[in-house]
Amino acid sequence: MGSEKGTSSDTQAESLQWWRLVILLLALGITALIFAYRRQVAQFSTYGYFGLFLISVIGNATVLLPVPSLAATFITGGIFNPWLVGIVSGAGMAIGELSGYLAGYGGAAIIEAKDRARYERLVSWMQRYGAITIFVLSVIPNPIFDLAGIAAGALHFPLWQFLLICFLGKTTKGIALAFAGAQSIQWLERFLH
Repeated sequence: MGSEKGTSSDTQAESLQWWRLVILLLALGITALIFAYRRQVAQFSTYGYFGLFLISVIGNATVLLPVPSLAATFITGGIFNPWLVGIVSGAGMAIGELSGYLAGYGGAAIIEAKDRARYERLVSWMQRYGAITIFVLSVIPNPIFDLAGIAAGALHFPLWQFLLICFLGKTTKGIALAFAGAQSIQWLERFLH
């Protein structure tokens, strides 16, 4: 009877390992596709709020490869309602960050040696101040948020909390950028007249 229980646990552990590998491969595949087709991604900006949402999702779905969506938020803030631009881009950025979270949740995220110390520090911060760490790092434009998402996934931080806090932080950043874009357009108009 004990060996049957051990076999069941081994099967569950093996199934979990495969599931984690699938999640990691999915996250890396999305990153590779976005990087390969980054020029085509930029064309989504002609579709207004929907295009901004897609750019925000795609730009934040990359894991450790830069595909900036903040420029799209800044530019569309000068064209459309800055409040809506900030909310739409914030929602897209939060959803895009799921790729890092899933890579960490999968348990086999690839962390470069130069980022290992930062990652370990983020894990420590996440263990002590999970929600605050996610919020602060999602508000500040920085390249290490992917590591924070990976750490949140690896620590099995609740997905709904990760998305909500990430949405609040990314939306705050999106609104600030959209208003900065709107103000820059007004400044340029005054300057040119």
